[in-house]
Amino acid sequence: MDRASGPRVRVPEQRAPEKPVTADALRFTVLGPVRAWRGSQLLSSGSPQQRALLTALLLREGRTATAGELIDAFWGEDPPSQALATIRTYASRLRKILGQDTLVSESGGYAIRIDRGALDLTLAQDLAAEAEKARAAGDRCQARTLINKVLGLWDGEALASVPGPYADNQRTRLEEWRLQLTETRLDLDLEVGCHAEAVSELTALTAAHPLRERLRELLMVALYRSGRQAEALAVYADTRRLLAEELGVDPRPELAQLQQRILRADEELARPADEPAPAPAPLRPAQLPATVPDFTGRSAFVAELGSRLATAEGSVMAVSAVAGIGGVGKTTLAVHVAHQARRRFPDGQLYVDLQGAGARAAEPETVLGSFLRALGTADSAIPDTLDERAALYRSTLDGRRILILLDNAHDAAQIRPLLPGTPGCAALVTSRVRMVDLAGAHLVDLDVMSPEEALQLFTRIVGEERVGSEREAALDVVAACGFLPLAIRIAASRLAARRTWTVSVLAAKLADERRRLDELQAGDLAVKATFELGYGQLEPAQARAFRLLGLADGPDISLAAAAALLNLDPHAAEDLLEALVDTSLVESAAPGRYRYHDLVRLYARACAERDERAVERESALSRLLDFYLATAAGVYALERPGDRLADHREPTQYSGLAFADRHSAQDWLYTEANSLLACVRQTSGAGAVRRAVDLLWATKDLAESGANSKQYEAAAITMRDLARSSDDARAEGRALITLTNARLVAGRFDQAERDAQRAMRLARAVDDPLPSCWAPNDLGIIALYQNRHAEGEAYLEQAIANFRADGNRPGEASALCNLSRIHLAMGNTTSAVALAQHGIDIYDELGHALRGANGRYALGLALTQSGRFADATEQLHDALAVFRDSRQRLWEGMATFRLAEVDLAAGLPAQAATKSEQALAILRGIGGEWRRGNVLTVLGRALSEIGQPGRAQVCWREALDIYETLGSAEIETVRKLLVPTLPA
Repeated sequence: MDRASGPRVRVPEQRAPEKPVTADALRFTVLGPVRAWRGSQLLSSGSPQQRALLTALLLREGRTATAGELIDAFWGEDPPSQALATIRTYASRLRKILGQDTLVSESGGYAIRIDRGALDLTLAQDLAAEAEKARAAGDRCQARTLINKVLGLWDGEALASVPGPYADNQRTRLEEWRLQLTETRLDLDLEVGCHAEAVSELTALTAAHPLRERLRELLMVALYRSGRQAEALAVYADTRRLLAEELGVDPRPELAQLQQRILRADEELARPADEPAPAPAPLRPAQLPATVPDFTGRSAFVAELGSRLATAEGSVMAVSAVAGIGGVGKTTLAVHVAHQARRRFPDGQLYVDLQGAGARAAEPETVLGSFLRALGTADSAIPDTLDERAALYRSTLDGRRILILLDNAHDAAQIRPLLPGTPGCAALVTSRVRMVDLAGAHLVDLDVMSPEEALQLFTRIVGEERVGSEREAALDVVAACGFLPLAIRIAASRLAARRTWTVSVLAAKLADERRRLDELQAGDLAVKATFELGYGQLEPAQARAFRLLGLADGPDISLAAAAALLNLDPHAAEDLLEALVDTSLVESAAPGRYRYHDLVRLYARACAERDERAVERESALSRLLDFYLATAAGVYALERPGDRLADHREPTQYSGLAFADRHSAQDWLYTEANSLLACVRQTSGAGAVRRAVDLLWATKDLAESGANSKQYEAAAITMRDLARSSDDARAEGRALITLTNARLVAGRFDQAERDAQRAMRLARAVDDPLPSCWAPNDLGIIALYQNRHAEGEAYLEQAIANFRADGNRPGEASALCNLSRIHLAMGNTTSAVALAQHGIDIYDELGHALRGANGRYALGLALTQSGRFADATEQLHDALAVFRDSRQRLWEGMATFRLAEVDLAAGLPAQAATKSEQALAILRGIGGEWRRGNVLTVLGRALSEIGQPGRAQVCWREALDIYETLGSAEIETVRKLLVPTLPA
């Protein structure tokens, strides 16, 4: 029993060796079975008693163990008469295996001399010590990683199967240390915000160690931070009851205090520990523009640039170049950093606006003349030519420590003559162009503010009182500004100057995208004017690419998609895109991916509407839609060999990408998900609606992924409405099937049924085989979930007939597996197994990995109900591995839940509770409330069986609320579970 996690167990450290571990050196493990290796060869360690001797010597820290100590370790107080001879025999045998230099005899005893890295325990000790240091230094993530490495060294029970009282004591000690390490790692999990992930592990640990209060405390915190306050309080109630029954004591004060904090809904408890804030650098203003009094955020960039400028005190000149879009705050950041770094440059600071974004950039000769005058050079001593002025400038700076801020540079050629040439000086450069050709420069790409920084800047300008009462509207304003500092400053300044406006009034004005750029101007500040300076310097081909790429709605765009939109080969498209990146009008989101700032996109679209014909704008988006459909159809065909979509989809004029295997195809699909769904939602013309709907059909997997389910459903609704308004029955029918799929994933079965019924009617009217097959299949699934089994059986038999008529064997397999579940629900276990196996056989014959996993899922359910738990577990584990590999979060969660059901049926409630918690975590935000209610019901059963009735009741009450809201058939089952159990 552990009242307060007990005294911390100190595991003794081994002595450090003098020589390193070599490839063929001996190494040993004790954190599991006691074993010895020479290189990669496992050595025989002999009988259990011989391993006991090896264990005792390994754990002596290299010190000599006397014969008497070894006898006590082996036999305790009752040794045999030949104990000493037995010890010598075991030692002789071990010496033959390990070598005379390793097992040595001295002073009537024995010792093992090994290198420090040769024993897993010493490695664990060293890693644990590093973790303690990292945590003390505030690096929680590193500490967590190191402790995970320590725990990974365990291979089951320490000193497994080693006999003797010494081994028993050491085994207990090491297990206690392992538990303490686990508690520390779980504590770190909570500190870094991984509370939801920690719940399942803590549930299993509290079941295994019910009296260990520290684990209960961590579980309460994890549940509370996961939004499960009632369960957290139930854990306390269960703990209090258990301690009273088993030990006659109350929970320790820390646990009681935690309960009170949860009852108070303590906001501090709900947040992970804050990281220590970086210490601000001192401010030393000098010959620089004044820093803005409301400078906000950018702490990482301030630290990075400040650190770089600090190197000027060493042997090299520091040059940092800050690049970014107009209005992102390059000058504000540079001036702020320069003020902070002033103490490092006591000999002065120089500043110039090089006007690089304008039509006429400053001449280097002119700038050098002004710099030389500022440094004390008489006009008569300033030479005429650029080279002479640059040489005198460098000579004047020699031996001095001066900071030069070169603001708004045009290119590297403009600033090279202005750079100091000696140690002790530093140059800080800002530009819209990335200075990739400036040798030795430290390049910094400045992005927009974080939402928190943006709101803070807005609040500082407008005032806490006005913003505090309209926080949501303020968030809308800074979001409409795209978190661009210049836009936020303009919007805030307009509001500050208009006392009769509310924040909501400003938010409403900025909500209109077509007027937004016009609204973002105040006095001589205007966002549009800032963008126009950069646009005006583009070459014609660059300007065309800038305009057309801005038409696409996605968050970013790949090189291949951009090439399709521009109707260029990828190499030509890449040259244009990289040129736009260099001007900071486009950002490089990742290798081969590009994106616009929101306000720049609006400006690009305005340019497109002004400078491009409507037919060219429509053609560009049509090519993009073609590219996505052709590529997605190829991905679909790889995932579903033999599926008939390829024969029934709309043709495309622009070809797509080809993939060598399903994994690279999946990578493309999930990387492009947001962009291609945005392309679907953007479709507006009747001529494109069929292609857009077929693109949705080809990307059905996104609906089940969890990450894209809501976006997928929104796109399906958009296409249904567009098809209906275009009077295109075929497109509407297919759109309704994609919407049915999305609503099945979300657990909204009534809506899904209405959509599928209308899709089936439309399919019959226009003789479209795709929804004619899939609508009855989906209606059969819905009937299964709503316990209308005979109706579901009829739908699925109709679906099987339709699939066979269309020659769609994968679809037939899907309907067979669904029919298996109907038969199972009707009590026909034998036929359920046969139908699922038939579906699997078709899938395997066609090479369907993912859909084959759905078949194995159905077979696992049938085998569970047949009482064949081992076979069911095997099928469900196989399915789970494929679902994870295919990123199907819905089915990963459901397979985990079904494994929990198998464990519960097999009499393994602790394992069932762990898997149920894992399923809840995986299904967070996907699958709908009905599925969540099912998982909670099973979790409650498991918790009840492992002695946590309070938590079980909380789970069942939550499940009952879900079922009552939905009007589900499971209501009565859960009500019976909630009937209080009378004490025995």
